[in-house]
Formats: sequence, C-alpha cells, structure tokens
Amino acid sequence: MATKVKESYIVQSKVKALVKKSKMKCSSDVVEAVNVLIHHAVNRGVERAKANGRKTLRAADL
Repeated sequence: MATKVKESYIVQSKVKALVKKSKMKCSSDVVEAVNVLIHHAVNRGVERAKANGRKTLRAADL
C-alpha cells in the first residue's frame, strides 16, 4: 500500500495483540496498512451514504 494516512485510527497494541493470538509475528508495516484500510473503508462508506441521499453512515455502507 503506497498511501500514507496522517492520522491514526487504530490502536497499534490491539492490532499486534490480535496477530499474536494467532501465534504470528507482526511486521512494522502491518499497523500502517490496517490504518490505511480503515481510512479507505470509511471514505467509501461516506461516499455511498451521500450517493443514497443520507447524512448518516451505516454499517451497510462499509
């Protein structure tokens, strides 16, 4: 993922703990990649809600 996001939307320790539960290690770029995924998912959801004439983001928009 080439895109960087200025603000963090996730808790790094929680992502790493989730990976560790699966008995895996977490490389340093995983946390940023998850952050970018969240950023893009929310932006797509907002656009979908707007396209449907709503001002409220719903889980279905994601």
